[in-house]
Parts: sequence; structure tokens; C-alpha cells
Amino acid sequence: RIAILKHLENQSCCFTGDLVDVLPISQSTVSQHLKELKNAGLIQGELKPPKIKYCINQENWNIAKTLFQQFFD
Repeated sequence: RIAILKHLENQSCCFTGDLVDVLPISQSTVSQHLKELKNAGLIQGELKPPKIKYCINQENWNIAKTLFQQFFD
């Protein structure tokens, strides 16, 4: 999930297939991780039939990064 978040942060938005091309995991595994990240509010999906375009939810991502930085300091 961290690799997905890093990729989305660098690319701003992408489709599931784009992530499958750069990560050493199957499409179904990528989809499951995207679902969990979306449920956590860290990413958002925009329907572009027949695909979904995923982007970082910038507000929630900034909050999460701040919390993690405080945790590891």
C-alpha cells in the first residue's frame, strides 16, 4: 500500500493498470489494496468508464503524513 501511495503521490493520478505495470503484484491484489486505501480515505476514485482513475485525497494524505512524522520523531 505504501508503494501505491508513493506512486500516486508522484504521478498525481493513474488507473489500476498503470499500477499493475509498475508493481510486482497481480491486478486483483492491486485492486484490493486500492479498495482499502479508498475506504481509509487516503485516495479517491473517479469513474472514467470502463476504468477508475485513482488520485491521492490530498487533505487526508497531508493529515496522515503529519501523524506518521510525529509518530516516528
